[in-house]
Amino acid sequence: MTAPEPTTTHVRLRPEIAALPPYRQGRPAPANGFKLSSNENPWGPVPAVEQAIAAAAAEVNRYPDATALTLRERLAERFGVSSDEVLVGAGSVSLLAQFVLAAAAPGDEVVYSWRSFEAYPGLVTVAGATSVQVPNRPDHGHDLDAMAAAITDRTRVVIVCSPNNPTGVAVTRDEFERFMARVPADRLVLLDEAYAEFVRDEAAVDGSALIGRYPNLVLLRTFSKAYGLAGVRVGYAIGPVPILDAARATAIPLGVTGVATAGAIAAMTPEAEAELLRRVDVLARRRDALRAALIAQGWPIPEAQGNFVWLPTRDRTGEVAERLFEAGVVARAFPGDGIRVSVGEEESVDVLLTVLGELVGPSQEWAST
Repeated sequence: MTAPEPTTTHVRLRPEIAALPPYRQGRPAPANGFKLSSNENPWGPVPAVEQAIAAAAAEVNRYPDATALTLRERLAERFGVSSDEVLVGAGSVSLLAQFVLAAAAPGDEVVYSWRSFEAYPGLVTVAGATSVQVPNRPDHGHDLDAMAAAITDRTRVVIVCSPNNPTGVAVTRDEFERFMARVPADRLVLLDEAYAEFVRDEAAVDGSALIGRYPNLVLLRTFSKAYGLAGVRVGYAIGPVPILDAARATAIPLGVTGVATAGAIAAMTPEAEAELLRRVDVLARRRDALRAALIAQGWPIPEAQGNFVWLPTRDRTGEVAERLFEAGVVARAFPGDGIRVSVGEEESVDVLLTVLGELVGPSQEWAST
């Protein structure tokens, strides 16, 4: 019999870390159900990517290239920068941790919108810094004016998530440029664009068009979502060399595996990428159709530019999430705020619309903004 895990320890730990809940994935989907809680790409890898990963797996007895040079060179060519202006990490969340650690220390502040990516508070706490959470606008997007006003002498990092996870609203190009004009040049701005490939709003900010314009801006993207490589963990950052070098100094050595870099390199080949982006187009159209159908039912679904939609269920979040689970759908519930539902298999759409259609109506408080 396995002994129960102790709930207390006499070892002296940082109290803020001991009180920090660890990241937990959502519960697994029931048999024949749909896992729509993690914003994963529902398709498996294309053949070229699968073959590259299998070939790399045959050499896992060797350490990977610690700098992921070949992948950095491919990305540098694509974005018109030098390889030193590209940093590869174990997913964009790993890179976020590196940048926060590089810039923020105890007594410093990190500003970001809330609700936004659920990992932000933990990353800031681990660095010993303090979170400054700026409430989203009523439309569930970033209030960049309020975020700029929240910057103080203690601010070291500002994180902008576009499209915002979990609400789906994108920051516009004009909004972002006005925001950057207000941010002091010695404050680091991280533009988290994990869902950039799904954006269809031409007015949305595109970090790739801003490369080189701001000495304090770093762009973060990932291969996890659009490229379907969530299971191997590989993301990248593009920005000024001194900032990236500082982040490199905080990295755990050899954090990006050879399997991950091989898969990412293969995903960037013309044939593989064409198929992957075709799948992204399918998901974007499916997302727009799902959002339109939910709005027609009466749900106040905000703009959706990622591969998910946001249900502002507020204090009824647990009830709605449970009804979805009973119907075979696992979604990401944020108690008191809402539910993020990933756009997945086509068959899941009818299930979602059936269940959510039964829950919406003039008597349901969560169906109004």
